[in-house]
Amino acid sequence: MNKTLTDLLGNSQMLDGGAMFGNAPKALWTRWYTPDEANRIPLACRALLIEEEGGRRILLETGIGAFFPPKLKARYGVVEDRHVLLDSLAAHGLTDADIDVVVLSHLHFDHAGGLLAPYAEGEPHRLLFPNAQFLTSKKAWERNLHPHPRDRASYIPELPGLLEATGRMHLVDGPTSELLGPDYRLHYSDGHTPGLLLVEIAMPDGPIVFAGDLIPATAWMHTAITMGYDRFPELLIDEKKAMLQDLEARGGRLFFTHDHATAMCAVTRDDRGRFGPGASWPTLQQLSE
Repeated sequence: MNKTLTDLLGNSQMLDGGAMFGNAPKALWTRWYTPDEANRIPLACRALLIEEEGGRRILLETGIGAFFPPKLKARYGVVEDRHVLLDSLAAHGLTDADIDVVVLSHLHFDHAGGLLAPYAEGEPHRLLFPNAQFLTSKKAWERNLHPHPRDRASYIPELPGLLEATGRMHLVDGPTSELLGPDYRLHYSDGHTPGLLLVEIAMPDGPIVFAGDLIPATAWMHTAITMGYDRFPELLIDEKKAMLQDLEARGGRLFFTHDHATAMCAVTRDDRGRFGPGASWPTLQQLSE
């Protein structure tokens, strides 16, 4: 099936570099990022729009959005006041009502918050995407319903109820999804959070995997680099290595949600066996190959 891919920026963040790089020393991670005076580094919240030849529109993730009240917006380093993803859709001639399927790798607020309308004082959360079917993994959904105290703050408590009330919520645990169809292969990872859902898109020049928080940006292609937010770092390293080996062998590419400078890259390995970015795309403007 022919399809066109476009990256859509959502709201960006400034987060603590030490938290983002886990146990990696600052002397190492500052090779890739220059922190500001508060030790924060820039992060994108990038979504991927897939437009199929039959007219269906699939959106992989929604970013952090603009649902936070001012105090939490400042705490989590959300940069813009407006809902940037809605602006990105509008620049593409679309609104949230034009999306047919929204796929969530997991339900942490920096990946699912864009489902919600912008914050309005005194108003309850309101779900956007009125015509979309929603898809995530069964394990990611269960983790949202029953979070661990360590990651409870990463979720939006009202979101599961809002999604269930639509009657359009789908859960998956296999290698494919009836909702998405055979052009999309599903991978799962438990290192960042149980049930992380990674969508692989079949394309003529090789597969593209939406890397989510398994590999949030090019710097995390270094297999030993993990985030302080990862629940099971050693498991994540093993999962990441397996994903990179597989994609390198198949001529695959990674799409990054949190890389502020790179939307997608090929997977390469140097003469010492270390993985890294090959050919890179700073943005995808209707990639169809």
